[in-house]
Amino acid sequence: MSSPTPSSMRRVAFIRNLNQGQRGHVSTADLVGSFEDAGCRDVAPFQSNGTVVFSGPAALATDAMSALAVRTGVEREVFVHGFDDLADIVAAHRGADDAARRELTLHAPVLIALDERAASEAARRRCSLLQTAVGWTVTRNERDRESNATPVIERLTGAPATSRGLPTLIRLVDREA
Repeated sequence: MSSPTPSSMRRVAFIRNLNQGQRGHVSTADLVGSFEDAGCRDVAPFQSNGTVVFSGPAALATDAMSALAVRTGVEREVFVHGFDDLADIVAAHRGADDAARRELTLHAPVLIALDERAASEAARRRCSLLQTAVGWTVTRNERDRESNATPVIERLTGAPATSRGLPTLIRLVDREA
């Protein structure tokens, strides 16, 4: 009988621009298989939006993307966050009146300054930056059912990014807790 994986080894991989099962995208079986090929344990996809919970070092997610390219010919960027840290971010925002309009964006390992330039770029895309740390930013969209953070963060960092809505992350954290 194996012992449970410590939560400090649990990670969440956020794969950019991947929706399993849609035309031109990979299957869930190929996605899970790629993580397993890379040596990840306890692989569990979440929804069909390219979000995967796994156990092991964060670097294995990059290996999984290499395995995915070999399996399917599809190359994607991946951003990894520790599950416990993700749960802390979710806890800090889930009780907000506007929680349904918030999203987390994972991006290059830089700190986005909450300055006038960033505020102006966000406002242009109908959102605002609420919290930022190295490699991630929480935003609030002006309207329900919008997701505007990815292009804002990509413009501010000059690099790819990917976002997930806070309601999705709440369901993920609640499922995995």
